Amino acid sequence: MSLKVIGAGLGRTGTMSLKFALEHIGFGPCYHMIEFMAHIPRDLPRWLDVIDGRPDWDAVFDGYAASVDYPGCTYWRGLVAKWPDAKVILTTRDPDSWFESANETVLSSRMREMLAKTPIERFMNATVNQDFGDRIDDRAFMTDYFRRWNEAVIAEVPADRLLVFQAKDGWQPLCDFLGVPVPPEPYPRVNSREAMNQRISQQVHQTRTTAPSPEEMAEMSRARLAAMREMAFPKSA
Repeated sequence: MSLKVIGAGLGRTGTMSLKFALEHIGFGPCYHMIEFMAHIPRDLPRWLDVIDGRPDWDAVFDGYAASVDYPGCTYWRGLVAKWPDAKVILTTRDPDSWFESANETVLSSRMREMLAKTPIERFMNATVNQDFGDRIDDRAFMTDYFRRWNEAVIAEVPADRLLVFQAKDGWQPLCDFLGVPVPPEPYPRVNSREAMNQRISQQVHQTRTTAPSPEEMAEMSRARLAAMREMAFPKSA
């Protein structure tokens, strides 16, 4: 299976909601950091090969029709070149709002401490944190980075292949762009900053004495994925 949709937007730009939205309208499964976490034993070696300059994109995205969020967005140029017929979605939001959300969640010191010395620390440093260094908590640096990232995607991806999208836009522009009908269900809203903060706090508390194994991380992530999928599109009674 080749990718039909490539997400070039950074994490904390509504990518989890977009993942479930894409799957709901026929562009799934959709890869996302949560998919990596849910399949760490399988996926970590593949991504370490990517980090080491030996990407096998067919293996990394085997069985997936779309990719959004980290780690795929970090390599959007390579994915766009690999799948020239794929549509590209740039998820975005207000830069200051993005910084505040990311700084409290995926880019927080708590997250870095939780993953330190775990099998995925190198992966996270290379695919998420590599461009930030000691400026990761610097609002001016990070918001400028966010703007420059978005500007690069807009400049390099042909306009007829690109959708610049915010979660608040809802179904219409997304479905128009992908050529599918608008579904009757509300556009999903999941993985808020508050909810993710709560999960991080719980995980930090659980790992104070010993870091979870890759298998334990995968089990926790699969449970979280199932819960959020139900939240995105609740089953009717």
